[in-house]
Parts: sequence; C-alpha cells; structure tokens
Amino acid sequence: MSKERVLTGITTTGTPHLGNYAGAIRPAIAASRANDTDSYYFLADYHALVKQPDPAAVHQSSLEVAATWLALGLDAEQACFYRQSDVPEILELSWILNAVTAKGLMNRAHAYKAAVQANVDGGSNDPDKAITMALFTYPVLMAADILMFNAKRVPVGKDQKQHVEMARDIAQRFNHIYGETFVLPEAEIGAETAILTGLDGRKMSKSYNNTIPLFVPAKRLRKLIMKIKTNSLEPGEPKSLEDNSIYAIFRALATPEETEKFAAQFADGIGWGDAKQQLYEYLDAQLADSRSEYERLIADPGYVEQTLQSGASRARATAAPLLAEVRKAVGIRSLAG
Repeated sequence: MSKERVLTGITTTGTPHLGNYAGAIRPAIAASRANDTDSYYFLADYHALVKQPDPAAVHQSSLEVAATWLALGLDAEQACFYRQSDVPEILELSWILNAVTAKGLMNRAHAYKAAVQANVDGGSNDPDKAITMALFTYPVLMAADILMFNAKRVPVGKDQKQHVEMARDIAQRFNHIYGETFVLPEAEIGAETAILTGLDGRKMSKSYNNTIPLFVPAKRLRKLIMKIKTNSLEPGEPKSLEDNSIYAIFRALATPEETEKFAAQFADGIGWGDAKQQLYEYLDAQLADSRSEYERLIADPGYVEQTLQSGASRARATAAPLLAEVRKAVGIRSLAG
C-alpha cells in the first residue's frame, strides 16, 4: 500500500502555547501515527527570520519547539522530524523556483499586501517601507519546503491556505516548462481545527501577548488561567457558552463527555473562579507527564539536536535525488553528459 505524504512546518518564533497545541500540534501528532501516512514535520527556522530579528530567540525557540513536539509524543522514528536549515537542498530549490515565479503572484500574497497597506495607512510615501525580500518571497520558500518532498497534503490554518495554493501554481508552472516533476499539493484545513481564545478574549497569539505557554510550571499555569477575562455574572447565574474562553479552552482539549458535563455546570451557574480552578486542574493533570518530559529534553539539548540531525539525514535522502532531477531538468548538469 502506497503512503500519502503529509508535510507540516512549525515556525521557530516563540514558545509553544495552548493554542498551538490544540490547533496544530495534537492533531498533527495523532495523524503521524496513521499507517497510510508518510509524515514530514520540520522546524521552519529560515522562515522565522522574517519576523524574529533576535538570534538568541530563534535559537531558543528551535529547542523549545522541538522539545515540545517530542515531549507530546511525536515518534521521530516513524515521522521525519527535521530542521529546515539542515536541508540545504530546500534553499537551492527555492532559488530555482524563483526563476519560474511571477512577481505578480507575489504581489498578491496576503502578508505582503497587509504590510503595504500598513505603510499606506501610516502615511508613508513609500508603500514598501521596511518590507524585506524575505517577507516578499516567503511564499516561494514555503513552496520549496512543500515541493522538495512532493507532499500531497499540507495541513495549514486558513491564513496559510493561499501559500499552499501558490505552491501549487508554482509547481504547475515548473511542470509546464520543464516536464512533470512535482506533485501538486493540496491545502488541508481541518473542519474541527480548534482556535483558542487567549487571556483577553481575542485569538490566542504571541502577537497579542495573550497566550498560555504549554509547559509553564503548575503555579504559573494556575496564575495565568485565573487571569482569563470573564464577564460580571455572579455565581448562581447561568452563563453562556458563547464568548466563554474558559469553556472554549476546556472543550478543545477534553472528551465530548467531559465537555458536556462542564457545559452543564455553566448552565447551572458555576462561579467563574470555580470554573477557572476546574480548568486549571484538568490542564495540569493532562500536561503533567509531558511537562516533565519537556523539562528533561530542554536540559538535554544534545539529544534534541541528535534527533533533528537524524531526521535531516532522512530528509536529505529524499531531497537530494529530487533536486538532482530538478537541476538536470533546468540544464544545470555535468558538461560530460
């Protein structure tokens, strides 16, 4: 039985939080255990340079992200788990893809258009002020990440769907010019993908500084949960499940049966303090073992590095033959034949 290749990248721009876990990490690790799936997961450290100018932060985030995935149960023997920067074939392919990518396509990228609009709204005479080529060509590097391994399915959030569609367009253009080389990828957006609200009621995001880091110590976890924004309804008053961050976080991580019982308590008027305490106790119990493993891995970066290097060797064993095919297709080959 042939396996379908699935690829997911994780940008190393910060510390993983509960939103990352519910929305991406947990479903990806579960999917990697399927016998009919060939899973590739990578740390997108070159992509991180677009948003994170602090070298120490990029380095530390690489360790934290890798340790998080391993602590949560990713089997690096079954899935190919590697660091983008350890597979130089990806960057070489990115340059080759630049040669077939229209600038007009990049002009339509959401991130670039948003940056331009921000400059215009700010009154700048230069719409491209402070916009780097890394931001502008981000979709080409992402296309190289995907096409380098001929991934068929690419699980992404809605905000990344356009990048997968661009990778597909770039692959079609290359195939048209040089012959069938790349599989056309498809964006996979889970209908049940959880998007958690943060401490302030907005989407949980590092950019809003409203996250709950996944593996903070128990006391810190409780303190953060107690800060979740709620309304002024008193104990005994029924509370809606809409715009209820406590319930939303619990539902994203609990079983349907547990969620139903928790929902009933809100209907019965549970106090916000009691609801937060229950959420804390549930999360602490769920994450305790993984937290201990995470702390062990953080204290042993050599082991994490060895795991990533092993994954990179496997990734390069796949990437090198395809890149050789691509180089030959575009005319970069030995003069002797």
